[in-house]
Amino acid sequence: MIENPCILTDVTKCIGCEQCVAACKKINGLPEAGAPPRPGATPDGLSADRWTTVIRKPDNHFVRKQCRHCLQPACVSVCPVGALQKTPEGPVIYDKSICMGCRYCMLGCPYGIPHYQWDSANPSVRKCILCYPSLKSGKIDKPACVTACPTQATIFGAREEMLQEAKRRLKAEPSKYIQKVWGETEVGGTSVLYIADISLDFLAWNGGKQLTDEPLPTLTWAALKPVPFEFIGMGAVMGSIYWIIERRKKLMAEKARENASEEGPNGK
Repeated sequence: MIENPCILTDVTKCIGCEQCVAACKKINGLPEAGAPPRPGATPDGLSADRWTTVIRKPDNHFVRKQCRHCLQPACVSVCPVGALQKTPEGPVIYDKSICMGCRYCMLGCPYGIPHYQWDSANPSVRKCILCYPSLKSGKIDKPACVTACPTQATIFGAREEMLQEAKRRLKAEPSKYIQKVWGETEVGGTSVLYIADISLDFLAWNGGKQLTDEPLPTLTWAALKPVPFEFIGMGAVMGSIYWIIERRKKLMAEKARENASEEGPNGK
């Protein structure tokens, strides 16, 4: 797997076919396109079951939205238990087994990416992980969404290569594109870059008006540092309650199996 992997999306090439959405759902085992949206779906179309979406804008502009895999991700910095992690290669992934469900990541992300399984009995935070397990194992050489794109509106490679390609296109056709690479420097830079002929500030909260080039973890850490130790204590209490409930469920299941075994196949 390449280090610092990056997707470059050229909005002028996107035709809105949503093959990227279908490919994402297939490789991640998500409900197929057309399924009723889960509670918690946002106006952009993202949800716990839809990790990438295509936003339709006037004059046949189609803009794909997904996790930006920030170089210095705010979601990672605000997670008190490390459930969200920045991998050595670059993608930001999620470990459900240690998540305490605080959903700080949803508040911290400047692009509104993480979504919660509000209707699940065993909920977790869901988002694009850049096909990290499959890329790392060598099963695929590029994210499924990139492979599926019929117009190469999204391409994949090392971040520096994608940044050079974006700037090459801007220079080659200055009248076609706004002279900006979205994601180059905002919030410290991202691993999903965009070039377009329309403004893409709407992809961020508040229309991108409050985004600067400063990495957000420096701000989130300043906010979290004074949080009292009672928070940690509450986390421990919540964790203990969860352990007790899970332990009881396990004992009840074992007891049910023992009773079924004693009764035999005929229930005697």
